[in-house]
Amino acid sequence: MPFVNIRITNEGATAEQKQELIQGVTDLLQKVLNKNPATTFVIIDEVETDNWGVAGTAVTTLRKRAAEAAAKS
Repeated sequence: MPFVNIRITNEGATAEQKQELIQGVTDLLQKVLNKNPATTFVIIDEVETDNWGVAGTAVTTLRKRAAEAAAKS
């Protein structure tokens, strides 16, 4: 009974994209490990960018800096 937890930032993944992730992970587990899709669980958690940090900085801040840099160029 595989359990897969996917965490992404909440920046607009559509229901269709999430379904594709769920189906893709399920198919991969079946193909690679011969796991039964009927007992494969996939959960997608969407995390606020304020609650996701990279290299000591919140993603919200990183996105803001990137937008400002792009606006200057």
